[in-house]
Amino acid sequence: MISEKDIEVFIDGIKHYFTTSTDCNITVETPYLIETDAIEVIDYTGIIGISGERKGFVLVTAPIKLLEHLVLSLGEHEATPNLIHDVVGEVANTISGNARRSFGAGFMISVPLIVQGQPNRIGSVKDTHGYVIPAKWKGFSFQLIVSLE
Repeated sequence: MISEKDIEVFIDGIKHYFTTSTDCNITVETPYLIETDAIEVIDYTGIIGISGERKGFVLVTAPIKLLEHLVLSLGEHEATPNLIHDVVGEVANTISGNARRSFGAGFMISVPLIVQGQPNRIGSVKDTHGYVIPAKWKGFSFQLIVSLE
């Protein structure tokens, strides 16, 4: 089960990524509970599988326009499809890696799986829950979704 403290770890991870990687802060809105089979993704999604002492997933889902702006903010001259693909995986991986520091070595993360469009399956056990952490960066909305046993 995810505690309020666990959610704070992920909120801190989102804020840290965007404030250190770009010159713009983000706004994190109120997290809310969702059934994992009701998750709707946006244009691109980076999914990190969690294993070890805790099992589940962390995913970042964002519109292509946000990812294009993020690629350019990171110093690239053009937001190519490959760079957009890479950056959504980098965001998910960095946030999950930061969480691993808080949760310890038993919190094992996979390499990111990147999906464009709606995945067939998020990779969760049916009838489980997760928390959606909605956020905005440069006026674009995106979501971090965490589901942990």
